[in-house]
Amino acid sequence: MTSSTATLVGLTAIVMWSLLAALTVATGRVPPFQLLAMTFAIGACIGPLTWLWRPDAIRALRQPLIVWLVGIGGLFGYHALYFLALRLAPPAEAGLLNYLWPLLIVLLSSLLPGERLAAHHIVGAVLGFAGTVLLFAGNSGSSPDPAHIPGFVAAFVAAFVWAGYSVMSRKFAAVPTDAVAGFCLATALLATICHLLLETTVWPETVMQWLAVVALGIGPVGIAFFVWDIGMKRGDIRVLGAASYATPLLSTAFLIVAGFAKPTATLAIAAALIAGGGLIAAKDMIVRKQA
Repeated sequence: MTSSTATLVGLTAIVMWSLLAALTVATGRVPPFQLLAMTFAIGACIGPLTWLWRPDAIRALRQPLIVWLVGIGGLFGYHALYFLALRLAPPAEAGLLNYLWPLLIVLLSSLLPGERLAAHHIVGAVLGFAGTVLLFAGNSGSSPDPAHIPGFVAAFVAAFVWAGYSVMSRKFAAVPTDAVAGFCLATALLATICHLLLETTVWPETVMQWLAVVALGIGPVGIAFFVWDIGMKRGDIRVLGAASYATPLLSTAFLIVAGFAKPTATLAIAAALIAGGGLIAAKDMIVRKQA
């Protein structure tokens, strides 16, 4: 698989994550950790389904402790911190801090062997961040409250956790993507423990809510992590980092289509900044394709 192909595969994760908000709303009143446990349990089954005709793939679960710590820390640690941030701080502001992770991926990628951070990568990432700031600023009318500081800290740390997990995936390029199934299963078990300790069980009430849970488990909390792993290990990590700023934009667009949000001029300007930043960051890949 070429770097360009792996990058395109990784980009599909961004599209799937853009459906996360709309599908989460559609699940009803299911508590966060319960939803995390249910969807990651479904996601953990994605890989093993292919093991029926690839029985040797199960050997991918035999990994050193450090690989498991990075995998579980990335998937469970990020989501636990993100849910905590949404509970303790306004979603818009918490989301903005959380979306530092694409910029962090672009910057941290320069620490990897054989990677070089060029000016257009930084410009693309900064434009994407500017578009994200504008997007959230247009959807937020509240002023900062000192009581929200713990939530802001959780969102800030979550950004570093996900960026660290993504970049470290490149360091463990020899680890097969099938190992992600094990990370998902461990995340589901930890989320179940947190749910039993902290929440009251609330099951989906309608068929559509159950379908939304299944869709979450298959897509944004399932296949997305497998294709992201491929992109991080074999694709252009800087392009994927900058392109990730499209996630909040596409997420808002899907919410508009679903009737949960309204289109605005701010959204159009944010779209231009994010799309422009993504194209600038992807200049190398575009030039190679034309050549």
